[in-house]
Amino acid sequence: MKLYVIRHGLTKCNVEKKYNGKLDEDINETGIQQAQKAQQIVKNLDIDLIICSPLLRTRHTCHIVNANHVPVILDCRIEERDCGIYTGKELGEFYDTDYWNYYSNKKVEGLESIQDLFTRIGNFLDEIKEKYKDKNVLLVTHGGVARAIYFYFNELPKDGMIQKFGASNCEITEYEM
Repeated sequence: MKLYVIRHGLTKCNVEKKYNGKLDEDINETGIQQAQKAQQIVKNLDIDLIICSPLLRTRHTCHIVNANHVPVILDCRIEERDCGIYTGKELGEFYDTDYWNYYSNKKVEGLESIQDLFTRIGNFLDEIKEKYKDKNVLLVTHGGVARAIYFYFNELPKDGMIQKFGASNCEITEYEM
């Protein structure tokens, strides 16, 4: 089984360097162009199924990249990490020091911990590994989820800082399950 992961196209929050989390925003014109470029890659992959986050930015990206009209399942388990009270606010020092530090224990109202994100994504991946073991699957998802998927397959850095392991908008990553 091959697992392909693509992050959604560029959004206004991405451009403005703001937390978007579960904010249901669409991709912008650049994001549309990124998805169209990714479509050229996706259409040549042997994909049996697409699982997509139900947020607008991922659904729009999925619609564009799915040139082969592969069946699509929406699954809220691969929605972006909830940013809590930071949703829609500019990234700041917290983003660089604690937000992506796996070992941080700083509590923020409504913020989904990295540990909870990793557990959610790990459980999801364990399930699809069994349920779709004879299929190649594309996940259309978010940067935080892409990080959690990366660390499902790779060891955490000693300092716990996972920010540098994020995917660019419409970047496609391949994993062997």
